[in-house]
Amino acid sequence: MLTINRVAGRRTTRRTARRIRTALCATLPSALLPLLAGCQDPAGAAQDAPPGIQRMLDRRAAAVRDRDAGAFLASVDPHASAYRDQQRAVFANLAQVPLGAWSYELVKTDAFGLPAVVGAEGRRVAAEVRLRYRLTGYDNAPVTSVQYLTLTDRGGRWLISSDSDGAGSGRRSARQLWDQGPVQVVKGRHSLVLGVRRGAAALRELADRTDEAVPAVAKAWPGKWAGRVVVEAPRSLDGMAELLNADDPSGYRGIAAVTTGEAGPAPAAPADRVVVNPEAYGELSAAGRQTVLTHEATHVATRTATTAATPLWLSEGFADWAAYRGGGRPATAVAPELAHAVAKGAPPSRLPADGDFRFSRGARELARAYEGGWLACRMIADHWGEKRLGAFYRAAGRGGTESAGRAMRDQLNLSPAEFTRQWQAYVVRQLG
Repeated sequence: MLTINRVAGRRTTRRTARRIRTALCATLPSALLPLLAGCQDPAGAAQDAPPGIQRMLDRRAAAVRDRDAGAFLASVDPHASAYRDQQRAVFANLAQVPLGAWSYELVKTDAFGLPAVVGAEGRRVAAEVRLRYRLTGYDNAPVTSVQYLTLTDRGGRWLISSDSDGAGSGRRSARQLWDQGPVQVVKGRHSLVLGVRRGAAALRELADRTDEAVPAVAKAWPGKWAGRVVVEAPRSLDGMAELLNADDPSGYRGIAAVTTGEAGPAPAAPADRVVVNPEAYGELSAAGRQTVLTHEATHVATRTATTAATPLWLSEGFADWAAYRGGGRPATAVAPELAHAVAKGAPPSRLPADGDFRFSRGARELARAYEGGWLACRMIADHWGEKRLGAFYRAAGRGGTESAGRAMRDQLNLSPAEFTRQWQAYVVRQLG
């Protein structure tokens, strides 16, 4: 699993990946993903843009909200026949999606290297546009994604001719599930599952497992959260990579699920999206699937308490602790790589550093990092109690780079060095 967070307008990542391993899954990371740009005050952002562009975008957004296909296509350049056909399909693909809001904001023109054209073909501009949408009952605030559009002036009317011209200059429009095909929707007690060509049974299974995960997370995480999870189920690995704006789908081949969202204390931050890789997820056992979705739901729950100061061993270790909590599996089964290291007389010498979770690390080293984080959180729950683990998590996310160390002293009455020594001894006892 891979979790991506945006903290206070700054890019940061929370990464986990699970590789298929018999009944359950072992951890493996993935490449960092480009993140969508944050919100921006529209005042003055595009005041020098040609007049009429924002009005066209507003009419286009109203057409989506009103489910008016004719008005939606009226915003598309009739000379761009292939793009017009694509947009007609996209509009139809949205039919079942429960939209609570949909709007566009023109950020700027001259957004990528589009040659200016004036003449018979009309005047063109390259525009950066922010799409904001909200799913009814699930998003507290709109989700934001960036589109890079080619706009053409046809007789005084600005129309959209393409959303892919910027790709060559690194300005690739973010893709949504409805760009891939007709979206099917399955609602659960605590979940909303959106899928493309996956079949009703597969989507219902995801909803049922997510519904089971949410109450388990609520028992493990003492903080307030919405208790709702949105799951996206693309048809293929390539579809998953497209939703993540990734160039190389192979980097996600062994990853069962990815969680994207905005971290930090903003109460109105939009809901996360759990994106499922149908290939890797489909090869897991029932127990493995439940572990994956509970881990991901934990990231959704802890999102507002997770900041750039939260160490990866804590954010990923806590998600694993919540996923395995109460399962009764022995520590040696959950942490086989560390158990092997302990058996060879080479237990870990330090807590996993953020760098230990890099994609360039070997699979065994990565697995030991994730297993070490899980055991650290398990130790806190065993020795200080589950409520103290939650308090420690929240405290570690406050402040700067030293906040985790302060949280150890304040919540556990240990220095970082003392905590590390106790963790090392705990690892040996549990896995020896």
